[in-house]
Amino acid sequence: MILSDFDLRAYLSSGRLRITPFSEEIVRENGVDLRLGSCYCMVRESNEVLDISRPDDISKYYECGEADEFVLKPNTRYLLHTLEYVSLPPELMGFVELRSTFARLGLMIPPTIIDGGFEGQITIEVLSTSFPIKLRAGIRFLHVVFSKLTTPVNKPYRGKYQFQKGVKLPVLKDST
Repeated sequence: MILSDFDLRAYLSSGRLRITPFSEEIVRENGVDLRLGSCYCMVRESNEVLDISRPDDISKYYECGEADEFVLKPNTRYLLHTLEYVSLPPELMGFVELRSTFARLGLMIPPTIIDGGFEGQITIEVLSTSFPIKLRAGIRFLHVVFSKLTTPVNKPYRGKYQFQKGVKLPVLKDST
């Protein structure tokens, strides 16, 4: 069951679903719009092989920064994050999508979900389009559709990205 704006407001007012900082205008008809944070990491081009079974310093494959506005270079992959910190109860999960305006500009994200029990800012991969695009922190960038599970998950999310803030680079050491 996908939650309507009525259901979302009930979850938010009860504290079962938490979004911080919260602003009423992010609640939409069938989901919430999350705003863009100020940290970004661009995936660098490299011919050096990354052996995921023996990860070394993964940060050398990324160029990271923080700014109130930044330009996405053409045909480049980025990791971005949400301004909002979200906390989901074990009976909810979220489908993350780009807001349609950004998709119409040619930006793309891979299929992304938020697991029941997750807490943190959302890190999202974005593939830029064929022309540069300037983004500003604080713009409504993502749309999250929340779905109520038929039963709460037995094992709420407690993985390596729990409580993340800012852009969180891939963690390859442990698959929990």
